[in-house]
Amino acid sequence: MVIGEAALRRKMEAPNLPERLIVTPLLSAEQVKGASVDVRLGTDFILMKRSARGPIDPMAMDTGTSDYQERARVEVGEKMILHPNQLVLGVTLEFIQVPQDLMAYVIGRSSWGRLGLMVATAVMVSPGYRGSLTLELANLADTPVYLYPGTRVAQLVFHQVDGSSPAYAGSGGKYTGPVGPEFSKLSWDQDWQAIRRIKPLGEQ
Repeated sequence: MVIGEAALRRKMEAPNLPERLIVTPLLSAEQVKGASVDVRLGTDFILMKRSARGPIDPMAMDTGTSDYQERARVEVGEKMILHPNQLVLGVTLEFIQVPQDLMAYVIGRSSWGRLGLMVATAVMVSPGYRGSLTLELANLADTPVYLYPGTRVAQLVFHQVDGSSPAYAGSGGKYTGPVGPEFSKLSWDQDWQAIRRIKPLGEQ
């Protein structure tokens, strides 16, 4: 069930902190409207760079990610250019706390989408999540587009959760608590341990 504006505002005013929906700072009353909360683009970015190792190997990323990324900061009032087919990782200006009885989807604003900007390709925010949200920003158009920190680039649509969902409780999920964009932690998946033990055909 999608949570409407009145219910969202009640959750944001809940007296019990663990049950409260937190999205801060809210710089405009217009950020909460309809059935969504608008979020703004923060000032920190991770840029993908050409790697000296060649293709990104998820199985080898546990040795470090410096060959794949570089960090940049763009202050409010400045702008950053996003080229066609370029991917950068941004972050929400807001810090988010999602109570255990809610989850959210991150949806790009259509006004940006009509310029070719794809926002948040990983769209689910789990119950119990706390931190700023990393945004995957990709330019699908043929023309470069400027990104301006402080502008509303995406919206959160909240849904009620039936039953307990402890994935991000305490020190749970691997992306809990960030205040800046985070690079992929795919190498943390336990799947790789099993895959490494599988020998290619023909090997003994």
